[in-house]
Amino acid sequence: MRNFWIVGGVAALVGAGLYLWSPGATIGPGAPRGIETRQGTAIAAVEAETIALFRKSAPSVVHVFAQPPEQSPFTDDGEQQSQRSGSGFIWDGAGHVVTNEHVVRGAELVRIRLAGGELRQGRVVGRAAQVDLAVIKIEGRDLPAALPVGSSGILAVGQFVMAIGNPFGLDQTMTTGVVSALKRRLATDGGREIADMIQTDAAINPGNSGGPLIDGAGQLIGVATAIYSPSGASAGIGFAVPVDTVKRVVPILIESGRIPTPAIGVGIAPEGAAMRLGIDGLVVASVVPGSPAQRAGIRGLDRANGALGDIIVSVESKSVRRLAELTEALENAGVGKTVAIGIIRDGRSLTLRVRVGDAQG
Repeated sequence: MRNFWIVGGVAALVGAGLYLWSPGATIGPGAPRGIETRQGTAIAAVEAETIALFRKSAPSVVHVFAQPPEQSPFTDDGEQQSQRSGSGFIWDGAGHVVTNEHVVRGAELVRIRLAGGELRQGRVVGRAAQVDLAVIKIEGRDLPAALPVGSSGILAVGQFVMAIGNPFGLDQTMTTGVVSALKRRLATDGGREIADMIQTDAAINPGNSGGPLIDGAGQLIGVATAIYSPSGASAGIGFAVPVDTVKRVVPILIESGRIPTPAIGVGIAPEGAAMRLGIDGLVVASVVPGSPAQRAGIRGLDRANGALGDIIVSVESKSVRRLAELTEALENAGVGKTVAIGIIRDGRSLTLRVRVGDAQG
């Protein structure tokens, strides 16, 4: 069973089991062993570059605290309640901060702690759950510089990356690694999939959600979102929303607060079930009444007699075999466009013209 963990965290460390090392500590039998330092010696060039990269980028990374809805920051006896926390980063000079949607989901109160420790009030101005991104507007002036933005379209496996965030509430933590894989797909809570995800072995843990993934040139290439882990802690398999998606979505969120969700109004049967039946395509399990799919004549599973629903096999003559491929094809077409959807019904191939709607409209 796969275990995917969104990596928002909790503001306080409870029972974290931290162990401290001191120069006089003893390991095994024998006299205490001191820690050798490199004071006065030259730092290796690669280390110097990493240090400089962190010092330049870290001031732009913030700590995000999201108060659960209908909940006071304090209990009746004054004790602070648990609140979601994650990471984020300065997007522009207007005070916009980018984070994950799941970090601020349902929150009424959002507070931002800058790298220098100053706490600012913020409000969520845009959400896009379908790509797990959100934008917060924070108050005040004298903000840190925005992170320079790169491109995820030119990344290569093996490329150096750095993640900065607040894992387990530990501010300004840096981890390093490489791009482990590209074009991964990650399921969201809403039953959709985010395409073109970046996989990395840079340690990502609860609290890293919304923090930046940076390349060796100090440019933003992704937003840390989730980990694959049986235990809930980093197992060296982390995922980040690619910056090309961020560049497309964030300006729309700032402008209008949301992005359209292209859809045609069908529920798709689990892909595993279709594979077990030997079906090469997407089985339509249900059709939303009044949806573009219903108006175009697409049929779902007939539960009365157990008849199989239509099988979607293509969009605009391009083969689709996974839900993510259908979603991507509809997003490429855009809301309001009419697309040719190829289906198989009772063994016959048909093409239906369907107008793409907005699932949130």
